[in-house]
Amino acid sequence: MKNVWYVFLGGGIGSVLRYVLFLLIPSTVFPFATFAVNIAGSFLIGLLAALYGMNTSMQNSHQALILFLATGLCGGFTTFSTFSKESFGLMQQQQWGLFFVYVFLSVTLCIGGTALGFYVGK
Repeated sequence: MKNVWYVFLGGGIGSVLRYVLFLLIPSTVFPFATFAVNIAGSFLIGLLAALYGMNTSMQNSHQALILFLATGLCGGFTTFSTFSKESFGLMQQQQWGLFFVYVFLSVTLCIGGTALGFYVGK
């Protein structure tokens, strides 16, 4: 049950951080706030994977920290559902150029952010 609290607290903090960034980054036709949080969260999860994720004994000894940061904080901070909603909204508005740019860059830069975080962590 203790592990649930680590995820709960990290997720709450991550969600609040995302909300604050959404307030700070002005809303435009292009969903910059979602774009930014997903790339930043991808970098962080890559960094955590490099530091804690490749060694089972390391995972076990840092389980609380991993649950708090990776599952909780990154899970609450990043948002695939908002990415999907915004992508669908661009489709409904027939903003095809923005739709394809947003989807392509989001997927590419999030995976790239994870890779960069992983290599920085090594």
